[in-house]
Amino acid sequence: MDEYNRFVDWDKMDVTVQSQDVKELTCTEFQELKQLARQGYWAKSHSLRAKVYHKLISNIPCRTVTPDANVYRDIVVKIVGKRNSSSLPLPEFVDDSLVPTYCLNAEGIGAVRKIILCIANQFPDISFCPALPSVIALLLHYSRDEAECFEQVCRILACNDPSKRLIDQTFLAFESSCMTFGDLVNKYCQAAHKLMVAVSEDVLEVYSDWQRWLFGELPMVYVARVFDVFLVEGYKVLYRVALAILKFFHKVRAGQPMESDSVQQDIRAFVRDIAKSVSPERLLEKAFAIRLFSRKEIQLLQMANEKALQQKGITVKQKSVTSPKRQNVHLAVHAENFKSEIVSVKEMRDIWSWIPERFALCQPLLLFTTLEHGCSLSRFYSHSEGHEPTLVLIKTTAKEVCGAYLSTDWSERRRGGNKLSFFGTGECFVFRLQPEVERYEWVIIKHPELAASGSEPENHASPASNTLSCRGSLSDPSDRLSPFLSARHFNLPSKTASMFMAGSSECIIIGGGDGQALYLDADLNHGRTSHCNTFNNQPLCSESFQISVLEVWGFRDTMNG
Repeated sequence: MDEYNRFVDWDKMDVTVQSQDVKELTCTEFQELKQLARQGYWAKSHSLRAKVYHKLISNIPCRTVTPDANVYRDIVVKIVGKRNSSSLPLPEFVDDSLVPTYCLNAEGIGAVRKIILCIANQFPDISFCPALPSVIALLLHYSRDEAECFEQVCRILACNDPSKRLIDQTFLAFESSCMTFGDLVNKYCQAAHKLMVAVSEDVLEVYSDWQRWLFGELPMVYVARVFDVFLVEGYKVLYRVALAILKFFHKVRAGQPMESDSVQQDIRAFVRDIAKSVSPERLLEKAFAIRLFSRKEIQLLQMANEKALQQKGITVKQKSVTSPKRQNVHLAVHAENFKSEIVSVKEMRDIWSWIPERFALCQPLLLFTTLEHGCSLSRFYSHSEGHEPTLVLIKTTAKEVCGAYLSTDWSERRRGGNKLSFFGTGECFVFRLQPEVERYEWVIIKHPELAASGSEPENHASPASNTLSCRGSLSDPSDRLSPFLSARHFNLPSKTASMFMAGSSECIIIGGGDGQALYLDADLNHGRTSHCNTFNNQPLCSESFQISVLEVWGFRDTMNG
C-alpha cells in the first residue's frame, strides 16, 4: 500500500480500507468484471483498487497522441513555476469553488490544481468539464505520483470510442446530459419529478445539479464505489446513481415542507450527508434496480437534446445572468398570453412539466380548435401538419378533460395513402386532467392485420376495440424503434408493425399508456377509449364520449422567433 500512499491523509480515511488483505484480480471478461465491480470486490483494498483502475484505464481506446506521464514532467514546471500550488487559479471550464479534497493531504490538494492546469494546456478543446476536479482528486488516491495521475486522466479524456462516453468536456454535452437526466427523471422517478415541479421554480435548474451530486457533494467512499462501476460500464452508471439519489431524497423528504428557493440546496445537503440514511451498497442496489433504457436509446435521446440546443444556439455557457436552460414552466406558459377553453394556466403548466426537456424550451401555440375551425378531421390535419410535436386537448360533454402528447408530425400518415397509417414514437403519452390528474406511461398501438400480414389493413375503420391491443412492455427491444426517437431522424430501419399514432381520412387512433388509447371519429364529435387493466388504473375517460371542445397546440420556439 505504501506506493499509493503519497497523497492520502489516512487519518481521515475509513480504517477498514487500510486493513484488508491485498487480493488479486485475474478475470478479464466484461460480464465478470461488471459483477465484481457492482459487488465492490476491490473496494476494501486500497492497493488492489489502484491496480484495477490502472488496468481498466490502460485499456481505454485513446487518440494516437495522448499526453502521458513524461509530458507532465516536461510541462509542469513551465506551467506552474514557483507559485503556491494550493492557490493556483483554475481555468474557466471548472468551478473553482467546487474542488473536492476527498481525504487528500496538503500535497494532494495542491496536486489537483497543478494537474488541472496541465490538462488545460494539453486539451485546448475542453470548454466545460465540471467533473474533472473530482476525477483527479479520486485518482490521486490510486496513483504513485502526479504524472501517473495526469496520464490516467488524459486517457479518460482522450477516449475515442464513439460508443464509450466518459466525461463531458463541452457545455453542449453537459447541458444536453442535464436535459437527458430530466427526461429520465420524468420517466423513472415520477413521484420525485412531481415534487420537484411543485416546489421548484425551474426544474431543470435542479436537475442540472445531477453531476454535482456525484462529483462534488457525494462523500469519497460513495464516489469511489460509483467510479468502480463507471470504469467498467460507462456513462449510463452515472444516470442510474443520480436517479437513485433523487429517489432516496424523495423518500426521506416527502411530506416535509420545502421552499422553492431551497430545494437545490436541500438535495445537495442530503447528498453530502447521505451516509445518515443510505449506505454505498444500498445506493448501488437501488441504482441497478432501475430498469433503464438501453445505452443506445439513451445515446439517441442525448443526440436529440444536443440537436435541440444547437438549433437554439445554446452551445457555450452564457456569462450573462440569463439562464439558457429549461424554461421555468411559469415562463413557458405565460398567464397573460395563454388562453384555452379546456385547461387553465396551471393545468397547462402541469402538462408542460411532463414533456421532453428539449421542447420545454418552447411556448404553447394554439393551432386548431373546434370552436373556431369546426369539427372537421381534414381541417384538423391541415392546421396540425408541419408541426412536431403537438398536444391534443379534449373536453367532453360530461366535463371530462383528457389529451395526448404526440411526438410526430401528422403528415407522416400520408405514407399509407388512404389507409390507416401507423407511426410515432415512444415519447407519445396520454393523460387525464378531469376528474383526476393521471399521466399514462407509453405503450404501443397494434393493428392485428398489419402485424400478421406485414401490409396495411384493409378495414381501417374498424372499431377501436378490434383495432387496438395494449401492452405494458415489449419483450424484445431489438425489434422496435427507440422508445424516444423517430427512425427517420437517424436513418434507422423501421419495419415494425407497432407504433403509437395512427391516422386516416376516417379516424384517428392515439396509443397511450398502461393500456389506454383514444379513438376519434372523422367528425370530431365522438370518441371512444380502449382500456386494458394492466395496472388497474382508472380509465382515461368514458368508454364512449361526446366531444365538447378539441384543441391542438404546437410548440413555439421562443429563442428563434
